[in-house]
Amino acid sequence: MAEHISTEVLDEIDAPEALAWVEEHNKRALDVLDTDRFEEIRDQIREALDDPARIPFATLRDDWAFNFWVDEDNPRGLWRRQLSTHYLAGDDKEWDILLDVDKLAEEEGKSWVYKGATVLYPEYTRALIALSDGGSDSNVVREFDIATRKFVENGFQMPESKGFWSWINEDELLIGRDFGPGTMTKSGYPRQVRRWKRGQKMQDAEIVFEIPEDDVGVFAGVDHMPGWKRVVVNRMKDFYNGETYIADPAAGSTLRKIPVPDHVDVVAWRDWLLMRPKEDWEVAGKSFKSGSLVAAQFDDVLANMAEPYALFTPTDTTALQDITLTRHHVIVNVLHNVVNKLGILTPPLMENAGWDRRDLQLNSGSEEWQLPEYSTITVSAVNGKEDDRLWLRATGFTSPMTLSIVNLSRSGQTLSARNVHSAPTLFNADNLEVSQHFATSKDGTRVPYFQVSTSGVEEPRPTLLYGYGGFEVSLMPSYPPATGRAWLERGGTYVIANIRGGGEFGPTWHQAALKENRHHAYEDFVAVADDLVARGVTTVKQLGARGGSNGGLLAGVMLTKYPEHFGAIVSEVPLLDMKRYHTLLAGASWMAEYGNPDDPAEWEYIKTFSPYHLFNKDRDYPPVLFMTSSRDDRVHPAHARTMVAQMDEAGKDVLFYENIEGGHAGAADNAQRAKMAALAWEFLWQKLSDSSIDEGAAAQP
Repeated sequence: MAEHISTEVLDEIDAPEALAWVEEHNKRALDVLDTDRFEEIRDQIREALDDPARIPFATLRDDWAFNFWVDEDNPRGLWRRQLSTHYLAGDDKEWDILLDVDKLAEEEGKSWVYKGATVLYPEYTRALIALSDGGSDSNVVREFDIATRKFVENGFQMPESKGFWSWINEDELLIGRDFGPGTMTKSGYPRQVRRWKRGQKMQDAEIVFEIPEDDVGVFAGVDHMPGWKRVVVNRMKDFYNGETYIADPAAGSTLRKIPVPDHVDVVAWRDWLLMRPKEDWEVAGKSFKSGSLVAAQFDDVLANMAEPYALFTPTDTTALQDITLTRHHVIVNVLHNVVNKLGILTPPLMENAGWDRRDLQLNSGSEEWQLPEYSTITVSAVNGKEDDRLWLRATGFTSPMTLSIVNLSRSGQTLSARNVHSAPTLFNADNLEVSQHFATSKDGTRVPYFQVSTSGVEEPRPTLLYGYGGFEVSLMPSYPPATGRAWLERGGTYVIANIRGGGEFGPTWHQAALKENRHHAYEDFVAVADDLVARGVTTVKQLGARGGSNGGLLAGVMLTKYPEHFGAIVSEVPLLDMKRYHTLLAGASWMAEYGNPDDPAEWEYIKTFSPYHLFNKDRDYPPVLFMTSSRDDRVHPAHARTMVAQMDEAGKDVLFYENIEGGHAGAADNAQRAKMAALAWEFLWQKLSDSSIDEGAAAQP
């Protein structure tokens, strides 16, 4: 048994005693996992992450394509641009380097991680650059002159904080930051929206909106759509309920509340208001199902005279995943049994006419659009303020992503669709097959899951089951270079479970696992695990579970509540101590998801999914690897640290690795990402494989 270390010490992220404990455990993990195979997997993943042929995703603004690029020579990355015509022609030459983050980090002695650039519209002459020290959610923001490639002396500068920022015009910003005591919520997000004018001290910026400290936070931005420029302020009362306020920035700071229930998400688009209720909604004599997309004239809503009507109504098997807005169209991404389809909605050109609806038509005769059965197609607007062009991304478990540009007519017809970039093939998928299956959960609910496995080989095989199950997040098919190289090419089977708590079937699927119903997510995951064993895909000893963040909590529950169903567990940046999660960093913002542990009635059900409290020193558990980051300022590393400490004291088979950088993502550059991923894969191979596996040969022709 390990020597006792107190929770209070482990809570102090940078305390010398805590860091010594971390260093000792990191060494212990490397002593076990730093094998020849680990190094091979690490190098393979790093090679894939740095592959020079991968797609340079870009934002098109005016004549320029802006891109952030990371490779072996530039691990912290380059913010750069090239002419849009070159980018759309697939020309990867003549990039103009605007900011070298590696050089900046060296000059300033900081571990800078690039967090994005907000370019001034419509001039495109300035940008607000966000930089994080070590990859945390908190960042500094600096004004950057694109022409001179320098930060603006005495320009807009914001010290380290969580928050938001948006250009109103060249000389004014809308911001939310930590302005001092009392200006942040208990969740660690801004309480205030301020209008900051050039030349002012940030502390003197006008307060235009403020919320109570018990709210999650307030977030604001400026919609620069020509003809409909608006300030939009979103008050988050909790993670799923809030209020939206609108103002004309040219008319001062007078905000008008959108008069809809707190559970209705709204988007002001042109002269329309698009509304997405999270509960069944009765309004204006009409009924709308939870998960619908509802439209009404913007001015009519403000005047309480709206005639709303449904643009999309969900069914038991369909859900609205998201919407994309262009100059004239609303693009809807609809899931049917976790397979998506895109549609175009166009508002009426004449009064009393209805919205036009049509499928997004692509050239089905072109080979580039022939995708495997289980694929994901997503779109985003190229420049939705000005035109109707779409970026279209198509990918699947065995299909590298293609990036295409689609040009729509004013009426929504596809004028052109052509491939711009294609990602390289990064692992051998020749003998892999993808299938979808359904398990039956404890209460009879059918739970879908995707399986990627090698055809023509003997089963059972080492199998990794991955899940998330929270916050209405959907797990969709996508190309996985690290999983492909580290797991699938070596003969492993990979499974993604679409359990309740996610968004695969809309708000009702998510709400079915909230708070006192959280057990449904865990029962769903176990049902998939048992179905894999019943189908002969794997055995309990060969079955691993893995998840991160809320998925790390899922993995922790599998470890402590359902240990007999798994051969090994990997839990990354996890929540684990649910008695005090709401007091650690951003934890208070998630009480709408999990409940309030300070309420005795709610603690009664929360404790049933608190791995730290479910742990029993007298019970047998499968081997487990916990991974976290010292710079994670969203989920406190103390969750993993204290869980490992109590398992250590009980003499359990537990490994722990804490990366010093990386924030909630767990890593700050590709070298760290490759190392962290390889540690997990090596752990799984050690615990789930047996002598009958001929690694590296299973996927060969």
